[in-house]
Amino acid sequence: MNKLIVAPAPHTHSGDSVRRNMLLVILALMPAFAVSIAAFGWGVIITTAISIVACVAFEWLIAKFLLKQKPTIQDLSAILTGLLLAFNLPCNLPWWIVVIGAFVAIAIGKMSFGGLGQNLFNPALVGRVFLLISFPVQMTTWPRPLGFVTNYIDAATGATPLAAMKQIVKGGDASALNKLPDLWDTFIGLVGGSFGEVCALALIFGGLLLIVTRVITWHIPVSILATVALFAWIGTPACMHPHTYILYSLCTGGLMLGAFFMATDYVTSPMTAWGKIIFGVGIGFIAMVIRTWGAYPEGVSFAILIMNACVPLLNKIRPKRFGEIKK
Repeated sequence: MNKLIVAPAPHTHSGDSVRRNMLLVILALMPAFAVSIAAFGWGVIITTAISIVACVAFEWLIAKFLLKQKPTIQDLSAILTGLLLAFNLPCNLPWWIVVIGAFVAIAIGKMSFGGLGQNLFNPALVGRVFLLISFPVQMTTWPRPLGFVTNYIDAATGATPLAAMKQIVKGGDASALNKLPDLWDTFIGLVGGSFGEVCALALIFGGLLLIVTRVITWHIPVSILATVALFAWIGTPACMHPHTYILYSLCTGGLMLGAFFMATDYVTSPMTAWGKIIFGVGIGFIAMVIRTWGAYPEGVSFAILIMNACVPLLNKIRPKRFGEIKK
């Protein structure tokens, strides 16, 4: 009996799969989703459902009729893209704009590169940035968290914490301090903004779940958050205490969502530990530069997409092979 089997790698299987990892990420997003529903009401459910259905439909149609491939929607990647895209939108965004964002995310951000595993940029962020540039008024009209009394379209709107911080940092307007919400409200999600990014506590809980289950590693989230904290400390406005400014910088905007769920995407992030750390530092630095001197109060989405383009270069950073002779 021949007990020697010759075969190419891999020789062992960890039991991991794309579907399992996508499912764990979706489950890790559920605490933030639940808080968003409680804070913003039916608009969260409607926007999320439209985004997910549109992303799944566009991926199936493109794979079936344009690429002539067997649709792979069963791997849950299209559902996750739709969920993450929705998390980056206001809950009162008109349905047809959500559909356009889903089309851009799937058709341009993902399928134009050949599908899952081949895209250079995070698809959900491609869709979000396209909508932000194309529909700036609708994408920056933020409903206030009023619970289930919040209407889908005619929601009461208000400024975000980042907008007030922009006035303080860029304009030196100390009176804008009165516009800042309570720091605890930014931590638990009782502030305006894209509905999936407002509850820092729920996003941290979900991110730690991904680290514990080894879906992601600590390198990217920690390097992003540490870099933002460092530059916030260095650039603290004169009218604010450094610790207060650091906490507002960490808990507001899309930083927690981006650090744990967007930047850690397997396909669009580096493979090596040092590559991931440099990747995270770059995201944190660019985000703070845009927040401080850019036209937009938020810069996390742009920072992640810019660093996505650097991933092929960062993947050149590899450990020395055993027995390699240095030339």
